[in-house]
Amino acid sequence: MRYEHVQSDVTVVGGGLSGVSAAVAAARLGKKVALIQNRPVLGGNSSSEMRVWVVGATGHGVNRYARETGILGEMFVENQYTNPEGNPYYWDLIVLEKVRHEPNIQLFLNTDVHEVEAEGDESNRHIQSVTGWMMGSERKIRFESPVFLDCTGDGLIGFLAGAKYQIGREAKHEYNEAWAPDVSDNITLGSTLLFYTKDAGRPVKFVPPSFTKDITQTPIPIKRILNSGDSGCHYWWIEWGGEEEIDTLHDNERIRDELWSVIYGIWDYIKNSGKFEADTMTLEWVGSMPGKREYRRFKGDYVLNQNDLEQQTQFEDNITYGGWSIDLHPPEGMYAADYTSRHYHADGIYQIPYRTLYSVNVDNLLFAGRNISATQIAFGSSRVMGTCASVGQAAGTAAALCVDHKATPREIYEKHLKQLQQILLWEDASVIGIKNDDPADLALQAEVVASSYISRLAVESADEAFELATDVAFLLPVDPGIESIQILLDAAEDTTVEVEVWDTGRQENYIPYQLQVGDVQTAKKGSKQWVAFNLPWKPENAQNAFVVIKENPSVSVYLSHQPMSGVLSFIKEKALNVARGMESLNQDQLVVKWNMKRVVRKPFCFRLGNETKAFEPAKIIDGYQRPYGGAHMWLSGHSNDDAWIALRWDQEVTFNEIHITFNDDVNEDLINLHHHRTEFDIIPELVRDYRLEVLEKDNWSILFEVKGNRQRKRKHIVENGVQTKQLRLVVEQTNGTSYAEVVEIRVR
Repeated sequence: MRYEHVQSDVTVVGGGLSGVSAAVAAARLGKKVALIQNRPVLGGNSSSEMRVWVVGATGHGVNRYARETGILGEMFVENQYTNPEGNPYYWDLIVLEKVRHEPNIQLFLNTDVHEVEAEGDESNRHIQSVTGWMMGSERKIRFESPVFLDCTGDGLIGFLAGAKYQIGREAKHEYNEAWAPDVSDNITLGSTLLFYTKDAGRPVKFVPPSFTKDITQTPIPIKRILNSGDSGCHYWWIEWGGEEEIDTLHDNERIRDELWSVIYGIWDYIKNSGKFEADTMTLEWVGSMPGKREYRRFKGDYVLNQNDLEQQTQFEDNITYGGWSIDLHPPEGMYAADYTSRHYHADGIYQIPYRTLYSVNVDNLLFAGRNISATQIAFGSSRVMGTCASVGQAAGTAAALCVDHKATPREIYEKHLKQLQQILLWEDASVIGIKNDDPADLALQAEVVASSYISRLAVESADEAFELATDVAFLLPVDPGIESIQILLDAAEDTTVEVEVWDTGRQENYIPYQLQVGDVQTAKKGSKQWVAFNLPWKPENAQNAFVVIKENPSVSVYLSHQPMSGVLSFIKEKALNVARGMESLNQDQLVVKWNMKRVVRKPFCFRLGNETKAFEPAKIIDGYQRPYGGAHMWLSGHSNDDAWIALRWDQEVTFNEIHITFNDDVNEDLINLHHHRTEFDIIPELVRDYRLEVLEKDNWSILFEVKGNRQRKRKHIVENGVQTKQLRLVVEQTNGTSYAEVVEIRVR
């Protein structure tokens, strides 16, 4: 046996997406990081061992412009290109490469940490070290650092350190949550095993093992949807272990055996009941480790709760966001006969405060993932991996600041909160509603000019007629106002068409909130006619307009197959089913009604009757790097020549770092496995070929030239610095769209 000692700045225990994001975030800020994972692969529940697909704030497209950026966003976009089939082993490689790319990370796979040395009393504890055993290598390793992150999911490190935590459901009186039970209990969400099938191309038999469950004696054949070709995500409901007498941690082996018995029982039923066309189908893969949803949740200085999600509480210490529905499953799991999983969607994404990421009583412990400080109801949303990864990036960034300032995580909140938020923006993390006001960013001091920009907002290429059998809508940025809007339509007879303009309430929401103005016009019988509607609206602040075209079966409007950034399409669901499979939806929620039938990348045809400033060059330094009450990006005009955008300073400035954020359409819902496919491998809006130039004695000199870009965020370092009065980005080619699209340029 070998005994080893590892000294680092930050120790991260847990190699799921939250731990990976935390480790990468701290490493990029110059900290030496030990990343410890008790499995042979990274990725946690998303890995090839578990194969759970990564979802997050988009809610499968319910929330618009909500896809995570930052470290997870980089992995999503890279996976889209390198793994178009959604191969789980290729996803493993994406995650592994993200870690190995960082020289400041020491990775310890197959290392199980089960010893924690901590000191202090119950109210104020401090972790000195954690010790792990590397399986297969007989190495016992002691890890020391000033700050530790528990990203284990189950919360073992915090538990051993004496951190305060909660298991199960809080009582209603504790946080005044509508969904909470009257009395607290130990009920949790259960665990799941998944399986894959494939067509062998020839008849294949299945002889069930002795422990196979006869599912005809359970509610499964009646209450669940079974198909011979389904696999993976279709069987998320193979879930068990949430009832009070079963512990998802200590009864993990029992849960696995029960889940196995049901998987083989389902497959026996599909293969041998004669009710399915499954002669040539076979099992390709069956999971061997239950994917856990829930166990310990640590107590922080704030506990996120149901009211925060529903009311979209605004926090001063906002460090990321969530948006998955509050998604709670029956404790009986797959054996539940009476009701389905419950879903509640907020009107848009909600903020997560930094105070939920550090321990209330262990002074050098941060946590990220499904163990953050939240009630069981709020956890029903924040637990999904996309959100966990974004939380991980914030926690890792905070850990790096703890080292820089020799501070506790709580002191980061008390003394260095703004710095934390600004660094997250600098790293393109998933943050909403906070502006870049970094005094070191020289771009904020510049005048911005460009070759051209879209000043007349219109979608005119009519590719597909759409009958107005229900209300439809489109969203467009309003800056500074609306005078009139023309809509392209067909009329089967002389009729009237009604159009309304609504605001969206919050800047991060995409629903009709308050009616601002409306108009009714007569449309004569005929095809492809532009009908103008008088819709005067000039809001105090630039924001989005939600333009509703009311139902009229005699009218068809047109969809274009050419997407337009900043413009979204909506189709209103007339009547929602109360249940979809095992999912129960609140059919009164506007965000659900307007997003169930999602029109992806197909805007309705319209013309804005006045000029807009929504895409003017100065948008790249307005402080926002995500859509937020507008697109917050520069769109060049149509041109056969290279488009360019430039920063001009009154006096020469010196800098050695340039950051460019290109538009990668965060409205596009990407998923790592299964059903994440689109018709493209590279986001078309991304700039492909470009060069950065500086003005030297009236001539443009090339600093950097890039071909074949497929990334959202590009960082360019000038080793010895550069001095100039002008910096120019020249866009030579995009990955498919007609415009050059740039979200932000930073210089320091």
